[in-house]
Amino acid sequence: MTELLRRLRWWAADYLYAGLWQVRAAFDRTDPGSFRDGDRQPIVVVPGVYETWQFLHPLIAALHERGHPVHIVDPLHDNRMPVAAGAALVSDYLVAQDLHDVLIVAHSKGGLIGKHVMALGPAGDRVRCMVAVAAPFGGSVYARYMIMRSLRSFSPQDRTILALAEETGVNARIVSIYGRFDPHIPEGSALAGAKNVQLETGGHFRILAHPRIVAEVESLADTAA
Repeated sequence: MTELLRRLRWWAADYLYAGLWQVRAAFDRTDPGSFRDGDRQPIVVVPGVYETWQFLHPLIAALHERGHPVHIVDPLHDNRMPVAAGAALVSDYLVAQDLHDVLIVAHSKGGLIGKHVMALGPAGDRVRCMVAVAAPFGGSVYARYMIMRSLRSFSPQDRTILALAEETGVNARIVSIYGRFDPHIPEGSALAGAKNVQLETGGHFRILAHPRIVAEVESLADTAA
């Protein structure tokens, strides 16, 4: 019973965090280009489904303050498109901006897009590594109950999910961060061959504010340097 109550508290806190930042994101008029300056390793941020880049504003600002030029792929909008289409937009952005040695920081579906870029995209050699937060690498059993196609695509039997699972060559360059309990991904986000970091808390959204995420990004950036 204690574990059940703990999970219910995590669930409630998760939706409170998500609701708060979705509202703030709707009123955020920050110019995404204002984060592009910096002399450290370039970072490309990829949000999750139904998330605009503003939803990740606190994380973006924290990385930018540490000297990283942070790039936002604005055409992703709220990321409802198929994973392959989102990956094509990210790849096009990497080429258009002539970015190399990139570190992708992704949330949820963004982790699938990031891996697609690394493993299957024409700009994969421009990406050094990725930190993925709460990414459904193995899909989610809840997807079968969803009405929207954009959510049903997270089924463990989805062709894109299965195709990415076969692409294990890039896993060693991925850090997957996730909580002890994820109300959206009961299977968890562990990825074979990757560096898996399980946080001693729960949630799908509010773990974006966990300091371990920035710490892992900085560790990868220092290694690259």
